[in-house]
Amino acid sequence: MGLHKNRLVVKVGTTSLTNKIGKNDLRSFDQFAYVLADIQNLGYELILVSSGAIAIGANKLQLAAYPESLRMKQAAAAVGQCNIMMLYDKFFRDYGKTVAQILLNDGDLKVAERKENLTSTFESLLEIGVIPIVNENDSINCSEIESADQLFGDNDMLSAQVASLCHARKLVIFSDIDGLYSQDPRINSDAQLINQVRSIDPELEALASGAGSKRGRGGMITKLRAAKFAMERGIDTVITNGNNPQSLYRVINNEAVGTVFSGQ
Repeated sequence: MGLHKNRLVVKVGTTSLTNKIGKNDLRSFDQFAYVLADIQNLGYELILVSSGAIAIGANKLQLAAYPESLRMKQAAAAVGQCNIMMLYDKFFRDYGKTVAQILLNDGDLKVAERKENLTSTFESLLEIGVIPIVNENDSINCSEIESADQLFGDNDMLSAQVASLCHARKLVIFSDIDGLYSQDPRINSDAQLINQVRSIDPELEALASGAGSKRGRGGMITKLRAAKFAMERGIDTVITNGNNPQSLYRVINNEAVGTVFSGQ
């Protein structure tokens, strides 16, 4: 099956949904809902892959700090999934849109029967104009929370796998910086944004080494791996700054924004 040229997967990370002190960023929720709703009105089919359940749950539970133990992370994720969907439902409803929740783990994408059922669910939701909101099921899947080499990496790889599963033409991964740089821009003012990537080699991967933010589990290396996965399946991937959701308009108009990884 070919790619759907008007189908777009958007991944939003924890750092895009929480502010500098880790609390819920309601303005960010509103901006993402506004832009995605408007882009759907332009004729695009949208799937949102959203992290943030643990952080949002910790805020709901009024925990003094981000939970450290596995059991408390899973408890926060269970609470957070309710609250994050309440927020998405509220803001998307303000713009006349209906959303649905899909929680996944790696088995859903590997077991043939489950994968087939999942594909059918996505297609049905998109057919009736619903925006699926996808997250990894942290409340029951401990491997992804605790693993040092995560399969999904704060949902970066999950978004790439969803894009492949749904035959999306583009994948947009929102980060806390503008894209892939020649050096770490947080510590080197001479770092240059790399506008386009046509292939990913070990040298390029070395540029993305390092941990993610304090509020997210992923980093640039997980985004690069996700981009490589998508590229190999013909999907164009854009990594750009989550502080500017309006950049999605530039993405659908094929204008330069962030770092573009060209599908092969």
